[in-house]
Amino acid sequence: MNTARNSLIMRNSIFAWIAVVACCLLLIPLGAMQFSSEVKWDVTDFVVMGLLLFAAGALFVLAARKAPHKYWLALGVVVAAAFLYAWAELAVGIFTNLGS
Repeated sequence: MNTARNSLIMRNSIFAWIAVVACCLLLIPLGAMQFSSEVKWDVTDFVVMGLLLFAAGALFVLAARKAPHKYWLALGVVVAAAFLYAWAELAVGIFTNLGS
């Protein structure tokens, strides 16, 4: 096992890095709003997407702390699929009418 990779997952500062990455990813739609009228997010959209991004990253870290290293790829795929499903459900409502 790679001890450098494991020590990064085990540090609590990883949650601060997850928050920084989530904020950086939110700059993409913020920048798109400046150049296009087709991207129309309000504060609620940014808060919800920020929470989704942070929750997905934190969920992966917390689960990776418990799971053996050989299952991390599968764990990442499951977390990514859950994130994409929640995002799509909130955006357009695939199985429910939560979306717009």
